[in-house]
Amino acid sequence: MTVERLRPALIQATLPFPRRSASPPSCERRSGLYDRIILIYVSYRVFDNFGIPKIGAGVKLDAYAPLHTRPDVVAPPRSVSVVTYNIHACVGVDRRYDPSRIIMVLKEIDADIACLQEVDSLHRGERQTDQWAYLGVATGYGVVSGTGMRQPSGRFGNAILTKFPVLAARLIDLSIAGYEPRRAIDADILIGERVLRVIATHFGLHAAERRQQANRLTTALGEAPATNRRKAHALLLMGDLNEWRGRSGAVRSLDRRLGPSASARTFPSWMPMLALDRIYADGPAVLRDVGVYRSPLARLASDHLPLVARLCWNTRDQADRERLRAPGRRATPTVDKATGD
Repeated sequence: MTVERLRPALIQATLPFPRRSASPPSCERRSGLYDRIILIYVSYRVFDNFGIPKIGAGVKLDAYAPLHTRPDVVAPPRSVSVVTYNIHACVGVDRRYDPSRIIMVLKEIDADIACLQEVDSLHRGERQTDQWAYLGVATGYGVVSGTGMRQPSGRFGNAILTKFPVLAARLIDLSIAGYEPRRAIDADILIGERVLRVIATHFGLHAAERRQQANRLTTALGEAPATNRRKAHALLLMGDLNEWRGRSGAVRSLDRRLGPSASARTFPSWMPMLALDRIYADGPAVLRDVGVYRSPLARLASDHLPLVARLCWNTRDQADRERLRAPGRRATPTVDKATGD
């Protein structure tokens, strides 16, 4: 709503009393003073109600426009909630295929960014459900799909769900000869004025396969960004790495590149014993409030439990991370509810 459209309402609101032509000059002066006071009061209230900046707030009068045509620049949040979740193709521990349960778990968590593994669009009897499309429609999030394996019956791979705009995305080939084809999603997500590089991945089941996949992913992290991609302010890597041996396993190269991961026991969901799911953060961002989401529905909907965290922007913490990575110093992740390996 523009000022021109508001002006009749303001003028009408400033004349609550009828004026008498025979009023003495002092009464007219008082009436004019009252009108000005009421005008100022009403204008501030109307501007507040319509969300319009007040005069003197650094916005020119001719800059006013309908709110839906001139959206304000949203300040970047100080933290972003994230989750990595192997949804087991929406098949629960009761062997029942029910995508709605996965949706309910995701809505309970209400993360800003979710990295999902084992998403598919396979034929089941006479029906075929594209889980990428279903997840996007049911949650209202933007979806980045990453197909790792294609079969005559459909596709199988990863997904990134996000509340924020996606600037660019690509797939990193992690396929190793003799094993199932796998790929990682590499996406640039705009959060306020910052670019967060998000990688969603799912490593293989064999130690030699995981080691090569970790090395290949580390190499991709060190590559210069393409000319059509903006430089990222921070990095978030999440996924099911299938590594239960901790730092002695395939994640060693990722630990050297990004620092130790945040992890907790997420598998199997009914009695968690193995920390297969992990979250890494790099750049001026650190992980806090890392933990496992253990609702009754989450224990049933998949064979993995979701691993959740909060990504906080803090340049001072980044300096501490660099200091801890210096030779001779042992780095530990900044986590509150779960610890690194």
